[in-house]
Amino acid sequence: MANTRMLVNRRKAVRNIRKITRTMELIATARFKKALDRATEAEAYTRKITELAADLSASATNLSHPLLQKRDEVRNTLLLVIGSNRGLCGGYNAGILREANQRLQQLRSESANFSLELSGKRPITFFRYQGMKPERTYTQFEDKPRFDEVEEIANRYIDGFIGGKYDRVEVAYMKFLNAARQTPVVETLLPLSPSAAQRERPQGERAVEYEFLPSAADILQELLPVSFKVRLFKCFLDAAVSEQIARRVTMKQATENADEMIKTLTRQYNRARQAQITKEIAEVIGGAAALE
Repeated sequence: MANTRMLVNRRKAVRNIRKITRTMELIATARFKKALDRATEAEAYTRKITELAADLSASATNLSHPLLQKRDEVRNTLLLVIGSNRGLCGGYNAGILREANQRLQQLRSESANFSLELSGKRPITFFRYQGMKPERTYTQFEDKPRFDEVEEIANRYIDGFIGGKYDRVEVAYMKFLNAARQTPVVETLLPLSPSAAQRERPQGERAVEYEFLPSAADILQELLPVSFKVRLFKCFLDAAVSEQIARRVTMKQATENADEMIKTLTRQYNRARQAQITKEIAEVIGGAAALE
């Protein structure tokens, strides 16, 4: 029979752990709501500006822009992996790293050159153990990524793509679809693709025909870089809200498991205590009988 003191100590330890997991669940819930509001607000803007860029590109067929040009031969690919700084979020990082690893293996099989940039301590640690050295790392992005921070990275990507340093820019992250569904993906952000806007356009909605004032070239010159920046920013926002969802779900499961363990330990303690009391009563009765 289990020792009652040991069971009491174990139950106390599990209760303390439950307090921690429950607190982390509440914190993740609060952060999730704020991150969800930011992602939802940015989603409509990102979709509309992407649609606008696609419509303008389709209307101005005689114009071209460096960010729209697909290279005949892709020699250099930049892959940005967006993960988390902290753990305790279930399979969130594992799914992203799996997709990123598969993409890197594909690039190796194609004998293509690639550059790696990592956001989050978890991806940094993972690829360090893989023996891969990233060009740049970022740890400043938490649940509230700022546009000015992302814009600095986006400007460097734009300069690298136009200058020929990169032929393609890809991002591996957790795409937020809704509160119940998130999926790890690897998306190509450069060159910009008008078909991406067509996929995001609501069913039945037609493209708009525009009259340009000023010229279409001037509008596209300003609009396309902004379109890329907001798409990259949306990736960071999706990653932030998906991380909080994963952490909330994980901590909720941990709290529920702690509840079950407390119940199990309580039953074991009651049985052990009952057996101990029965044994003590038997000893008293036996001692009384011996005195007669």
